[in-house]
Amino acid sequence: MSATEILRNDHKQMRRLEKIIIQCYTKLYAEQNIPFSDLEKIVVIMSEFLDAIHYSREEDAYFACVGSYGSLKEEIQAFMIEHEFSRRIANNISGYLQKWKEGENEREPVARFLKTYAIYLNDHMTKEDKFFDTAEKQILSPEEEKMMYEEFRAVNAVVAKLDEMIKSLDYLEQTSWMKN
Repeated sequence: MSATEILRNDHKQMRRLEKIIIQCYTKLYAEQNIPFSDLEKIVVIMSEFLDAIHYSREEDAYFACVGSYGSLKEEIQAFMIEHEFSRRIANNISGYLQKWKEGENEREPVARFLKTYAIYLNDHMTKEDKFFDTAEKQILSPEEEKMMYEEFRAVNAVVAKLDEMIKSLDYLEQTSWMKN
């Protein structure tokens, strides 16, 4: 396995999250209830998986390695800006969710920012997948791929957090609101 394959596997999990989010905001707009605990799980996945793990892998290792060749710098810069946009959307969801839990009617902003996040995920991952293809075929050596792969897998806490995130996605996919 390579670093690029790990990032692609992350994207597979993110596609699962995207589907969950679409169901979630659709239900919220239809005035159906989603348990706050499930909405909070989604926010945790956004912050602990996407931001703390996936974006960190890309920003700290993958983009740095690819960018060191002077290639794809504009794409890397665009992805960094998009990652910050993602963080801001997630913060908005979290903030409005907290207000909603405290009794304010913040259903619509939560639904709106979830929809924005789902649109962002689809667009962002589509572009990154093309970037990965180019980086893998034209820039990164097998040795660099292996070195980054080993670096990604070396942090046991990250591996445990990934397992926890996958279990959360499994749980969310099996909830009654996802099946209706």
